[in-house]
Amino acid sequence: MDLKNKRVLVVGLGKSGLSAAMFLRGQGSRVTVSDARSAMALAKEIPALLEAGIMVESGGHGLLTFRRQDLIVVSPGVPMDTPEVKQVVAFGLPVIGELELASRYLKGQVVAITGSNGKTTTTTLVGKIFKDSGLPTQVGGNIGLPVIDLVAQSTAETVNVLEVSSFQLETVEEFHPRIAVILNITPDHLDRHGSFERYVAAKERIFERQGAKDALVLNGDDRVVQLSAARAKSEVFWFSGTKAVRRGAFVRDGVIVWVEKEGGVTEPVMPVSEVPLKGAHNIENVLAAVCVARLEKVSVESIRASVASFTAVEHRLELVRKLNGVEFYNDSKATNVDATMKAVASFAKGIHLVLGGKDKDSDYSLMAPMLKERVKAVYTIGSAAEKIERQLHGVVKMVAAETMQVAVAEAAKAAVAGDVVLLSPACSSFDQFENYEHRGRVFRQLVNELN
Repeated sequence: MDLKNKRVLVVGLGKSGLSAAMFLRGQGSRVTVSDARSAMALAKEIPALLEAGIMVESGGHGLLTFRRQDLIVVSPGVPMDTPEVKQVVAFGLPVIGELELASRYLKGQVVAITGSNGKTTTTTLVGKIFKDSGLPTQVGGNIGLPVIDLVAQSTAETVNVLEVSSFQLETVEEFHPRIAVILNITPDHLDRHGSFERYVAAKERIFERQGAKDALVLNGDDRVVQLSAARAKSEVFWFSGTKAVRRGAFVRDGVIVWVEKEGGVTEPVMPVSEVPLKGAHNIENVLAAVCVARLEKVSVESIRASVASFTAVEHRLELVRKLNGVEFYNDSKATNVDATMKAVASFAKGIHLVLGGKDKDSDYSLMAPMLKERVKAVYTIGSAAEKIERQLHGVVKMVAAETMQVAVAEAAKAAVAGDVVLLSPACSSFDQFENYEHRGRVFRQLVNELN
């Protein structure tokens, strides 16, 4: 892909957009960036961009700016139905995302992991297993480094382990992972995708370019994911925490096992009791990682040692502290209803649950049976609070906390020894926080200030 002297517009100056713009400039492109935020909001980014010879359009998108380009690169946070993007697509101008751009330059093979929940944990674990085994490994994508930042260090021997989101997959064309993983698909980002069907279709683009020599790892316990197998051209492997599978990883008599082919030898990998992560959903994440690792010929012994020494990912059921017999958990990355239900299921009872943030067109009533059984009180925060309170009215005690500070203080006051205070918001963070990491850090700080 020769981009020298080509006019390229990068839309959206998030982390991946900024990296894409700098990369393109390094390729000799004539780069412009366009962001809806004001010049003041972009004060940190603009000087470096101008110094690199990149033109900056801020405070909105100009249609003429879009139409004067040879290529448009859209950041994941920019919807494809943005009016200017829709118009240039209609004009026939090429529009791709940062993931697609990076994939055309990235050397080595790609392991791509998606799903509504568990992506970060599974991607991090797979990366650790590969690195521990001695494989030259890079980890990035929707976690840590943008994919474009992995290009410079990639070689033909590199295994690139990528967390990919539905937003990134919307704009792929030639993206071709050697191993693709779909952990689960439950309603999420419906405010962006418009319908569950469109969300599923975006997720399935992860295996769109795969062929017979590639591998697709699917969740045998997820009914929506099961249907994806019929549309795959690649070899399908399964993981399941509840039943045996023909090819893949599953649990038998309390032991995680692997079978490479139907009727083949079943290899014991490790006892479930050695998995250091809480919750049945994390067993699924480990099973998916085992599939990927064995497909890459990592030894069972090496996998077992890596999993046993793995610690919880930051902001994912992360134990912050224990105070007066009460455990405080940061699960800020739970940005949808299904993720929160999985977190709640990790504790038997006595939960004080902090819920809320920016709504994503979610149905919070789905949580009612589980909350009634395990949760003592819900503390609502953010702009989704009123909807949550309305949909869960009468199910569980509700405390309208409004802010994280009040929620933590009220939950800590009400909790007794043996209880759990759990931040697992089921919402995005953008009403009160920069991102879920910022939300998790604030929760941690407030918890650590308790006495």
